[in-house]
Formats: sequence, C-alpha cells, structure tokens
Amino acid sequence: MAADQIPGSRTEIRVRYAETDQMGHAHHMNYLAWFELGRTELMRANGVSYAGLEREGVLLPVARAELDYRRGAGYDDLVWVRSRVKQVRSRSVTFEYEAVRAEDEALLARGTTTLVCTDSGLRTRRIPVEAQRILEQLRRAAETGANGPGAQAPASP
Repeated sequence: MAADQIPGSRTEIRVRYAETDQMGHAHHMNYLAWFELGRTELMRANGVSYAGLEREGVLLPVARAELDYRRGAGYDDLVWVRSRVKQVRSRSVTFEYEAVRAEDEALLARGTTTLVCTDSGLRTRRIPVEAQRILEQLRRAAETGANGPGAQAPASP
C-alpha cells in the first residue's frame, strides 16, 4: 500500500534534538519507539488499553520486529506514524507501520511487529475475547480500506 493509503491510525511525532544522531538524522532506534506509540494509540482509541490488559495479568511482548528504512527524518520534522492491524491469531497480533514526513509525505520507514499474548509469568495464552474482537475488527477495516488515510478505526459500542 502507498504511504498515503494505509488505513488505521495516524500519530504525529515531532523529531526532538535528542533523537538525532551526529549526522542530524533521527537515529534508527527511534522508529521502533515511534511505532510502539502508534500501536498503543491505535489500540487505546479503540478500547484496548495496554495498562488495562496488564492489570488483568495479560502482557503483549514484542516477539518479532522488522524495519526497512527509506529516507531520514531530521530535527524538528513532523512525522506521521500510520499504524494498522495486519493479522490477528488466537495468541498473537501483527501490526504494520509507515513513518511518513508530513511536509512532503515522503516514506521514511516501513515495518511490522508481532506481539505474543502471555500471562504475567510469560506463558503464552489466548488474547482476551474482547481485545481479540476489537483487533479483528481493526484488521478487517484496514483490509477493506474502510477507513480513510490516517483515520481512527471505530470501536463498536
């Protein structure tokens, strides 16, 4: 999908000076943190709170992360992180991301993360029914393009 066509959520991030390297570009490690922020906001906007899951003894550690860099972001650039649910399984969920410079909509990076659902003892478990329902709804919405670019997928009442 093109950077301006990925449905899901859009989180705005302003590149801080502390996030840049000696060359003046956002350091590569920041992209995964930005993707985490995008994922967290997508979930929160749709009724799935990481903090709420953790209070219930449900953890979602990242089991796999992939990241392809295309262009660099510089200090004070406004970056849009577009996040969507790519795949939902009974015990894992995969998110897809794009980091895009707002000024010219240049694709900076694209990536995925797969999170595995565990209990507080880090034993694999099923994703809670309600969270899985919402994640699956977000996946279907992204797959069909039901949301416009940068829109939040609606949570059902």
